[in-house]
Amino acid sequence: MTTTRPRETRLQPDRSSGFTVDDLTVGPFAHGFGTTADGHPFAFRTVRSTLFVEIYRHTPDLAVPGPEDVVAAADTPVTDIDLDDERSVTALVRDLLPRAVPAPGTSAGEPTIVRALLGRLGAVIDGR
Repeated sequence: MTTTRPRETRLQPDRSSGFTVDDLTVGPFAHGFGTTADGHPFAFRTVRSTLFVEIYRHTPDLAVPGPEDVVAAADTPVTDIDLDDERSVTALVRDLLPRAVPAPGTSAGEPTIVRALLGRLGAVIDGR
């Protein structure tokens, strides 16, 4: 049995669609991250035979997004995709981003309950 070692790749921006994949690891557990055409960070990962994409809120001071920062998500089967080919994985992610469904409670400008609570606690601590 031949084992496939994951390869990490640094890709160039896709000028036609405007999104960028900043990091991509191909193989049976393909994953990576990048930026959508409108500037939102996203991450993707393969679990079993499904590729999951999460798009996060655009916050410049956010170093590592958490589950509360997800604004949209999508998934698709990878049974017909060559996960060892970086172009196939990139194309799948590119095609999946526009199909992402908004996460519950994340309409434009609407803070999540956690963000609203932390904002209020921060205001109390700062004495505002």
